[in-house]
Amino acid sequence: MHRHMTKHPILWSLVSALLLFMLITAGLYAKLSEPLPPSALPKGHAPDIANGKILYTAGGCISCHRGIGPDVDKPAGGRKLKVPGDTLIPPNITPDRDTGIGNWTPLQFLTAMKRGLAPDGAHYIPAFPYTSYAWMTASDILDLFAYLQTLPAVRNKVERKPFRLGRFALAFWQWLALPRGEFRPVPGKSAQWNRGAYLVLGPGHCGECHTPRNAIMLLNRARWLAGGPHPVEKGSVPSLRGLIRRKRFKDAEDIYNALKYGEALGYEDISSGGMGEVQENISKLPDADIRAIATYLASLE
Repeated sequence: MHRHMTKHPILWSLVSALLLFMLITAGLYAKLSEPLPPSALPKGHAPDIANGKILYTAGGCISCHRGIGPDVDKPAGGRKLKVPGDTLIPPNITPDRDTGIGNWTPLQFLTAMKRGLAPDGAHYIPAFPYTSYAWMTASDILDLFAYLQTLPAVRNKVERKPFRLGRFALAFWQWLALPRGEFRPVPGKSAQWNRGAYLVLGPGHCGECHTPRNAIMLLNRARWLAGGPHPVEKGSVPSLRGLIRRKRFKDAEDIYNALKYGEALGYEDISSGGMGEVQENISKLPDADIRAIATYLASLE
């Protein structure tokens, strides 16, 4: 064997390099597929269901997970949803034990929201905007989970669609895309501004559509909320920056009225297309949160 290796040193070097690469890749994939440890759960947290409902509304969960037929007002899944280059059916997130998330633990839900990992270790495709939800605090995510558990259980099995580029490619993309920590209030900014920034960045996941992406579909954070090509349809998604400077709105109060009342007060642009359901969801938030979002958006230049 030794003499054979010395006759073909380049070949054996390539084989050794390939084996080393495979070992490193397997180790990296295993690391990227690890769920959150139990220590990620905040100690002594008592779920706040009312707060969970606010986060459910801010995230527009019903808009993607809406059921069909008699379950149209429940997040039972079933509607076809267009995503870049494909179509999928969002899953059932009601507390049904067989087809929903009724058997999930709080830690499994936290892992899904923070890491994009299913309870069985599979990596979720990024149509599930965990790259935004990962900015949320663990307490808020657990409040959301607690609220979901109060909803009527609906039996509706939705098959998970495999990712065409492979599990490792998706795991590596997640490693690049996921934030390294949760949202932290910006010093020097008001509590209202920080609340608005948190809602927009995390649960509201506004950046998923309003921020342009690079060649491998990572958000271009240097152009945060600057608009860009529509991820699914033809045309573009408008910028949310410079709304006052560009005379789209007069001031933060004007933005608040648009988010709160939409077409009812003549703000047809914000109530049309894909923004229709978004505006409807935001309008159901507490006034303080709508004003916080307006304050944050009005500050962007």
